[in-house]
Amino acid sequence: MVEPKRKRSIWWIVIAYNFFNQPYNMAKSQETFSKKEKEKKRRKKKQDKKERREQRKMEKAERGKLSFEDQIRYVDDFGNFSTTPPDPTKRIKVKAEDIMLGVPPRDNTPIDPIRTGVVKFFNNEKGYGFINDIETKESVFVHINNVAEPIAEGNRVIFEVEMGPKGANAVNVMMAPKEKPKPKVEPKKEEPTAEGDKTPDAEANKEPEAKEPEA
Repeated sequence: MVEPKRKRSIWWIVIAYNFFNQPYNMAKSQETFSKKEKEKKRRKKKQDKKERREQRKMEKAERGKLSFEDQIRYVDDFGNFSTTPPDPTKRIKVKAEDIMLGVPPRDNTPIDPIRTGVVKFFNNEKGYGFINDIETKESVFVHINNVAEPIAEGNRVIFEVEMGPKGANAVNVMMAPKEKPKPKVEPKKEEPTAEGDKTPDAEANKEPEAKEPEA
């Protein structure tokens, strides 16, 4: 017969063992469930693939053997495959000499190094900012040491670009010259005729006078 004290100690050992092994058992059950789900999905995917393969075989058998003309596919104007041949009237002839391979030759036209832009941001305390190039719409970094005169956000400036270790930098930055206003063209006034204030338009719109009947 087991003594009461020894029996209680065995009982506590069993409880402690079940308590500490419960997370392991739960994780093991979850892992087993996950494996079963993955295996189930894998089998279903394999079965669907087999059914699609059988369906293609049946369609091919019903359709019969295709001729060479039926296997030809054309490319339409939008780059999509089509069974309709292209319209020969819309054919564009290209000369072999016009096809350029590689990098096109560089134009020898001189490029003006001075660019025009608008100051997008400039911080006088930190000493840097950015300029938006009007032509290329590119944002160029500018440092206060490369500014010839004080600038602020929204100013129209001219500058040159130099490549630095971190990219393009604006140098020789200065205010752009103000554009001269275009002279206003006033409409010409019609001068009065020799007979007085009558204008040619008034004479043209004047009704003819009625003539008296001859006796």
